Amino acid sequence: MSDLLTGSAEAVAAQEHALVELRTDVHTGTQTYIVGSRQARPNLPRSGCPFCPGGLEAPEPYDVAWFQNRWPALPDDRCEVVLYTSRHDATFWSLGRAGARRVVDLWADRTAALGARADISYVLVFENRGAEVGATIAHPHGQIYAFDMIPPQPLRELERGDVFSEPEDRLVATAPGWRAWVPAAPVFPYALVLVPDELVPDLPSLDGPGRDGLASLLVDVLERLDRVFDDETPYMLWIHQRPFDGGDWPQARLHVEIVSPWRAAGVPRFVAAGELGAGLFFDPVPPEEAARALRDALPIRP
Repeated sequence: MSDLLTGSAEAVAAQEHALVELRTDVHTGTQTYIVGSRQARPNLPRSGCPFCPGGLEAPEPYDVAWFQNRWPALPDDRCEVVLYTSRHDATFWSLGRAGARRVVDLWADRTAALGARADISYVLVFENRGAEVGATIAHPHGQIYAFDMIPPQPLRELERGDVFSEPEDRLVATAPGWRAWVPAAPVFPYALVLVPDELVPDLPSLDGPGRDGLASLLVDVLERLDRVFDDETPYMLWIHQRPFDGGDWPQARLHVEIVSPWRAAGVPRFVAAGELGAGLFFDPVPPEEAARALRDALPIRP
């Protein structure tokens, strides 16, 4: 077994630092973390689910839970796993508003705890669902990465300012205090952005009604995404919010982004050489058609 699992806390920390290095490509300026330790991580559990009650990471019963990632991409306890439910075969939308609200509360709590650390500048909450986007365990879960700098993508958004505009015919769904729509120029065929009506900067700043609204809208749109393809649709979800670097970010607006790699049921849309080489992208599904399909995929209400 790796020393990262068996050694002392001090030894683990020292090895993590040695194995994680942020490098910048001199030609493109692209930044990449080199994390040699993650090459040894298991792709699938050898027996049972480690996230089910009684499993390796969840020895006790729970509703929602979090723990430190055993195979962190960043050092110093800056990578966490968030368990949405103890039900192995659940989907996020099957949790209902109450279950989703528990997840939102945990996201906010962990964001506040990590953001309060002096060595943390940005907290990224995210989820990869489905083997097609690299999820190795089917149990409903997400992750949190806490960075010691502001990553390039959220920084670019912050520098552009609060530019969310009226979605017009790309609006998909609403919940109290929130709206979801398909972006005008998405890289992926099926994409959504969830934005609060008010200028809320981060998850911890969401009040009770705001958290209820976000929970309701997540349940709504994620069910729609499954119903569009009549399948458990793979997706990637991330949350952008105000940095925690002590700076003044008056333009920061909390929002959720969701994208699926599918352009049709079971048919992936690959981002390949022509796009990566050019830095330009070609979306085969017009955003207005994607929005119409999502609007028509009405969730089943109890």
